[in-house]
Amino acid sequence: MGKLTIKDIAREAGVSITTVSRVLNNKEEGMSQKTREKVLRVMEEVNFQPNKLARGLVTKRSNMLGLIVPNISNPFFPELCRGAEDEANKRNYSLIICNSDDQSQKEENYLRLLQEQQVDGILLSSKNRLSKTSKNQLQSGKIPYVLFDRGEEASNQSGVFLDNERGGYLAGKHLTDLNHTQIACMTGPTEIQNSQQRLLGFRRSLKEASVQLPQSFVLIGDFQMESAYRLAKEFLQNNTVTAIFASNDLMACGIYQAAHELGIQIPDQLSIIGFDDIPLVTALIPKLTTIRQATYEMGRKAIELLINEIENKSSEGVVFEPTLIVRESTKKLKRGVDI
Repeated sequence: MGKLTIKDIAREAGVSITTVSRVLNNKEEGMSQKTREKVLRVMEEVNFQPNKLARGLVTKRSNMLGLIVPNISNPFFPELCRGAEDEANKRNYSLIICNSDDQSQKEENYLRLLQEQQVDGILLSSKNRLSKTSKNQLQSGKIPYVLFDRGEEASNQSGVFLDNERGGYLAGKHLTDLNHTQIACMTGPTEIQNSQQRLLGFRRSLKEASVQLPQSFVLIGDFQMESAYRLAKEFLQNNTVTAIFASNDLMACGIYQAAHELGIQIPDQLSIIGFDDIPLVTALIPKLTTIRQATYEMGRKAIELLINEIENKSSEGVVFEPTLIVRESTKKLKRGVDI
């Protein structure tokens, strides 16, 4: 048998095509509950799969959402995608996931593609902030969108954000509370707002503890493990510090590798604290102390906000609070004693 249409369902159920269409679009007017149940039973018996595109022409909805992330190879983003996908499925939406590779041009291409696919809305987590072209594409297409993890635009755009400044502060305070005074920091790219905010919070905590952070102790990373390993190895060969704050967990992994190759014991000779709490870090030896983002819940919440914007025209910005997760990679020093 070829693919069934609503005309076939109407014939089998002994009702009009309009009645079947109302059942498919969850419209209760114009029929009894008994008729609705009869149509649904026939659909189930013949395993009827409605044509979403055809339904979309009537309802003006595709029940598809787009999600653009900057780097799917970073373990932070799969957890985000999982939270977003679970919430989308729960609300009967499909999710198209795109990876922009931190490239503005690729992000803009995906925005055009998602618009062509007639998605109902887009969850956007790009490298930093919306480019002018991306913003124009979204506004001209009148596509509802929600931002994820863009601190700079938290005040005027619907989205889910983290208090990155607070996260950096918690990391620095943890190290100074452990009596560390010779501390380095490895940031992400300086042009990324999240990197700036984490460093700002970190500097604030050290200043409160009267701990100096020389500019030469601020290492500019790129959120990647390999480059962090190279940076850390060169730095640790030429400088003496008792602690390092890595602005994400991948870079903390690179620092672990460098310390191991140089024979530096963690945490006895070097305390390390990361940021994100990706699943990978519990496999490190010793287990990594880090600043946790509730990534799954943030992804779930972002989809909730997006669907609310689509269905109710409501806009909301939500800022999550980071938390300090103390494990085995940081150690308290005796006052006045450096390792």
